[in-house]
Amino acid sequence: MSVLLYRWGKFAFRHKWIVLPVWLVLFLILGGLGAQLKEPMSDDFSMPNLPSERATEILDKHFPGMSQAFNFDAVTGTYVIGAAQGQKLTDPANHQAVETLIANLNQLDIVDHSKPITDPVVAAEQLGCLNGRPDLSKCSGAPLNVLSKTDPDSVAFMSVPFTIKEFSDVTADDRAAAYNVADAARNAGLTVEMSGSIAMQQQAPSGKSEMIGMAVALIVMIIAFGAIVAAFVPIITAIVGLSAATSLIFLSTSFLSIPSFTTFLASMIGIALSIDYALFVVSRYKHELAVQDSPEEAAGTALGTAGSAVVFAGLTVIIALIGLAIVGVRFLTFMGLGGAIAAAFAVLTAITLMPAILGAFGRFLFKPKLPLIAEHDPEDDNSITNGMRMGRLIAKAPALTLLLAIIVLGLLAAPATGLSLGLPSDDSMPKDTTIRKAYELRTEGFGEGSNGVLKVVADLGNVPQDRREAAVTALRDRLSSYSGMDYVTEPQWSGPDKAGALLDGVPKSGPNNQDTKDLVNDARDAETQLKSEYGMEYGITGTTAIYADVDHVLLSKIVPYLAIVAGAAFLLLISVFRSVLVPLTAALGFLLSMAATFGATVLIFQEGKFGLIADPHPIVSFLPIMMIGLVFGLAMDYQVFLVTRMREEYVHGKSPTEAMVGGYHHGARVVTSAAIIMISVFGSFLLESDATAKSMGFALAAGVLFDAFLVRMLLIPSLLVLMGKWAWWMPKWLDKIVPDIDVEGAKLHALREQAQPEAVRQPAAPG
Repeated sequence: MSVLLYRWGKFAFRHKWIVLPVWLVLFLILGGLGAQLKEPMSDDFSMPNLPSERATEILDKHFPGMSQAFNFDAVTGTYVIGAAQGQKLTDPANHQAVETLIANLNQLDIVDHSKPITDPVVAAEQLGCLNGRPDLSKCSGAPLNVLSKTDPDSVAFMSVPFTIKEFSDVTADDRAAAYNVADAARNAGLTVEMSGSIAMQQQAPSGKSEMIGMAVALIVMIIAFGAIVAAFVPIITAIVGLSAATSLIFLSTSFLSIPSFTTFLASMIGIALSIDYALFVVSRYKHELAVQDSPEEAAGTALGTAGSAVVFAGLTVIIALIGLAIVGVRFLTFMGLGGAIAAAFAVLTAITLMPAILGAFGRFLFKPKLPLIAEHDPEDDNSITNGMRMGRLIAKAPALTLLLAIIVLGLLAAPATGLSLGLPSDDSMPKDTTIRKAYELRTEGFGEGSNGVLKVVADLGNVPQDRREAAVTALRDRLSSYSGMDYVTEPQWSGPDKAGALLDGVPKSGPNNQDTKDLVNDARDAETQLKSEYGMEYGITGTTAIYADVDHVLLSKIVPYLAIVAGAAFLLLISVFRSVLVPLTAALGFLLSMAATFGATVLIFQEGKFGLIADPHPIVSFLPIMMIGLVFGLAMDYQVFLVTRMREEYVHGKSPTEAMVGGYHHGARVVTSAAIIMISVFGSFLLESDATAKSMGFALAAGVLFDAFLVRMLLIPSLLVLMGKWAWWMPKWLDKIVPDIDVEGAKLHALREQAQPEAVRQPAAPG
């Protein structure tokens, strides 16, 4: 690998005016095709084989068409209406405003007029549900409700059917029309808020986070290189790599339905990795310029050594991201693939475009040097840097620094025991959105559980007809007996034969509350007894049940996912380091950094500590497994970049402790710079309005912070000193079968030795 990249680096450096135009043409072709063939992205979060799917099948069998409301990509809309304080919706003026709202809705082109909208006041009157709560189950059977726990008849909600087929087809004009249609009712003194997918903004990256990440990266690289020109080179490769990756993803939308979150992850990964990988190559190029005269030779050597590390570091990231496909969740699969594409382009630009750019600048890349900043150069073996000081400190007291790292990580990990998961829902939207206001108004009037009604559908085909009512009554009584259930409605029958029945179960707690998820599990567990007694089968669906199913599936996949990804990366790292213990300690250190990251994320986003988040919520369900994949790949990046330099020193004759200090001296600044850049890129997503983006940005930033500074730059070097030569031990039988990929450049060193003139390679004769 090192020899191949060395030769390519020299070729690209020498033939820069061929390589650069080729990249420019590729960039323009991908960008043009992506822009012209781009199709809208989807927001389909569905996954196969969930328990709620069985309920959907029963629903389709006995109540055709009703299950469409639970399709994640379906266009739904619910209007929540509230009367002014001290008033009722049944007051003549308020009722007139409600009737006007319904009339205006019936005039909208996007409303499905084949399904009439029922007046909630009229429906409540017919069921005798006005003036209090005489029979919750009977009142809730109304298609539209007027019922309030605290102020009777002051709140109503009604579902409105729309003709738009998929969420991706909803335009800004559609959204505005659906909201503005209630202006007349608002002017009449009513509060009207809107929930459902019709009210959701299609999230698109603002670009602000990426720009902040780029700006911080530029400052960090100016400090790292001690020169302004060199700092811009990684920015160039990052722009090219990310743009190419994004264009390819956009191009893929012309023949694939790709989730909209794919580009968000690709942006995160693309910017951070492109800058990091370019940073490593440029730093090594700077070192080689200091020890040899030929810039072309320096570029070849930099690519043969640092470039080899980039390739295998990138492979660990790609493996981790592609591994998300084993979870079996479509949107996670595509997000992983999108991130893997961005990682692949980050590697490609670093090893193909970068040497050509180095050739264009030559030695002028690091001129002029900035005073003070460039004074202590880590690429100068005679310079005393902070990296060398830290390396020597670890070498003097490795047990103490190891213990310190473990204690800090352990304390940070403690809050992770209270981890609670949930999917983004109406209550996680920003407080100033109509969706969040609708959630709170509905909670005020009907209880929080009304935002996540359980749809319980029974298949009575195997139940004798004369026992069907008794079977459903038993089911309803069982559901009502659970402490977490507020009430259960009377059954809605599928037809005169009563072969199917539908009940609504309203929990006491909200959709993402653990009590609600436990209620779903308890209700499903009761099926065995009821089936044996009556022959009845039933299922539970609805948004709340689906969320509970998704949480369970994602949690159950974490261990096998981590095992597969860690196993594949472990084998890869054995080849990189020619060692068994180094990859093993790398994986164990990752577990500690993950635990600390989970703990910090729970502390900030779930418990709301330190006031950083005004509206704490459960951690989004897919964050843990995604964070494991991403941070594992990035952690192995730093492991490869820092420890390969230490192995290089060891292979070239230094003792294990000297090798650690030497590798730390050369690698500390560049790894620190790379980590700060990563943290800045990920942390900048805290500025996004979307709660999921905020939590993901924080978790990734925290993961990099803990893993880079506490594990890779403190715990691992301490272990290397304590293990001594055993750190680089590998059984002879394993050494024979593991391919020698030569990341440290031993073969490259031998090749360069052979290429030198005979007079230079052999010492002069005495005398």
